[in-house]
Amino acid sequence: MSLVIPRRGPFGRPYAFVTVAIIFLALLAAAGLRWSPAVLMVPWEKAFGWSRATISFAAATGIFLYGLTGPFAAAAMQRFGIRRTVLFALLLMSGSTAMSLLMTASWQLVLLWGVLSGVGTGCVANVLGATIANRWFVTNRGLVTGLFAASASTGTLIFFPLLSLILEHGGWKPVVLTVSLGLAALIPVILFLLPEKPGDVGELPFGADADHPVPLPSKANPLATALGGLIEGSKNRDFWLLAGTFFVCGFTTNGLVGTHMIALCSDHGLAEVTAGSLLAMMGVFDLAGTTASGWLTDRFDPRKLLFAYYGLRGLSLIYLPYANFTFYGLSFFAMFYGLDWIATVPPTIALANKAFGEQRAPVIFGWISASHQIGAASAAFLAGASRTLSGSYLEAFVTAGLVALAAAAASLFIAAKRPQLVPVR
Repeated sequence: MSLVIPRRGPFGRPYAFVTVAIIFLALLAAAGLRWSPAVLMVPWEKAFGWSRATISFAAATGIFLYGLTGPFAAAAMQRFGIRRTVLFALLLMSGSTAMSLLMTASWQLVLLWGVLSGVGTGCVANVLGATIANRWFVTNRGLVTGLFAASASTGTLIFFPLLSLILEHGGWKPVVLTVSLGLAALIPVILFLLPEKPGDVGELPFGADADHPVPLPSKANPLATALGGLIEGSKNRDFWLLAGTFFVCGFTTNGLVGTHMIALCSDHGLAEVTAGSLLAMMGVFDLAGTTASGWLTDRFDPRKLLFAYYGLRGLSLIYLPYANFTFYGLSFFAMFYGLDWIATVPPTIALANKAFGEQRAPVIFGWISASHQIGAASAAFLAGASRTLSGSYLEAFVTAGLVALAAAAASLFIAAKRPQLVPVR
């Protein structure tokens, strides 16, 4: 299909900024789907009689496949194009979500909200942001990746209060329908407004000079490209340090807090809307914190940034079980924790670019991102199982805090030489 795309963005600005806005919306919508089980966990438990552990297993399956799909999605983008890959993902996410309106058994929950939505959201994740940033920007990449990472927190800001309100007045089915229609609405936006590369609209990457090399389309098998990236990365010490710390990032964010925070608050008598508002507050602060992290990544040593982020996160998680479980008592946690919710993404991408180069980094970062989601899946399931067995989330949150402190120390051993920073304009 031949697209009719303006050669410049609004007000004469480079089309790179339009592309950022489109991808931001796609990432936001995928985040809304990935976070929805946190809102729906208690309603599904009441409606179907499924245990918290069963629902957590479905959520964990989705998170795991969300991460595992990443490197294959990055390879598919190189082979088949970004637009086709994202369109496939939106159709899969919207369709599987809509089909869950008819589910009657727990295996259907695992299939629709675990397997299918996991693959779909995995195509619209950090690897998409990394690919767009590397393809469309030469300068200010840290800031752009920070904005893309912040899309998940913006999703909490928008979706948690909205979906909690819909849930309170209409039950779980209107929540599912809202998510499905929101994803479907993005399909024409991607189809008609997203170019494959700057050259398609007569531009160079933002900040590039006339001699900037234009990457050639890959003709390699995506499966071979993805597996080759894993083999190459596994030979590099920094790959394992980045993957290990990013495992902890997933364990301590969307796997634990994102999946179980509303249920934790419910255990202490807080209503879903109130708990959703707390997560939205985290989204507000993370939107600022992650964007600022991108700005800082363009200027400072990413290793030291990771040390600070994981250290602060660990302390906040250890504090949480001892907090006063009122809206005001939890607000302090929401502000402190929210500032670095996923602020780790820009420095992690910067270190991956430095270690593996701009062309290979998206696929290898896909595997690093997969470890993030393995960590998240582990926390989503283990915290639910722990809650089922002991009746409390105390052990899960304190353990996650201690693990985050260990990741802070490990961050200082990544990339022994200070990365060469991209000049900022």
